[in-house]
Amino acid sequence: MSVEEPRPSRSGEATEFFWPVRIYWEDTDAGGIVFYANYLKFFERARTEWLRARGIHQQALRETLRAQFVVSDLRVRFERAARLDDCLQVSVRLIEAGRASLTLEQRALRQAAGGATALCSAATVRVGWVDAQTLKPLRLPTSLLETLRA
Repeated sequence: MSVEEPRPSRSGEATEFFWPVRIYWEDTDAGGIVFYANYLKFFERARTEWLRARGIHQQALRETLRAQFVVSDLRVRFERAARLDDCLQVSVRLIEAGRASLTLEQRALRQAAGGATALCSAATVRVGWVDAQTLKPLRLPTSLLETLRA
C-alpha cells in the first residue's frame, strides 16, 4: 500500500488528497468490524498528512504562530463496514475557507480488485484556527490560506 498523490476531485473544483489505511485487529470491535470512532482517527491522520503534503507541520505552526487547528464540527454518514485487513483510502478536500475556519470533506473508501466502495461519505469536518493557549478564534494567516488552496 502506498501513498497516493493528490489528484483532482470528482467535481474538479479542488484537489482531493488520499491517504492509505490498513485495518488491524486493534481497529475492530467485538463484532469484527471497524469501531465507528476509529474512522475519526483515520480522518485526523489524513488531514495531518494533507497538511504535510503542502509543507505545513502542525507543531511548527504551534511553535511559530502560537496557534493551532481544532475540530469544531463533524458530521459523518456511515454506509458500509470495514473489516480486518481491508485497505482503505481516506480522502481530504477543502470545500470552504473562512476567516477563522476551514470546512473539509472527507471520505473513507475500501480498495479492492473490483474498485473502490464508499464506507463513509459526506463526512464534513470544520476546523477552527485558534490561539494555542486561550483557544480563542484567530484570523487565518493569508499565506497559510494560499498554501491550503493550492
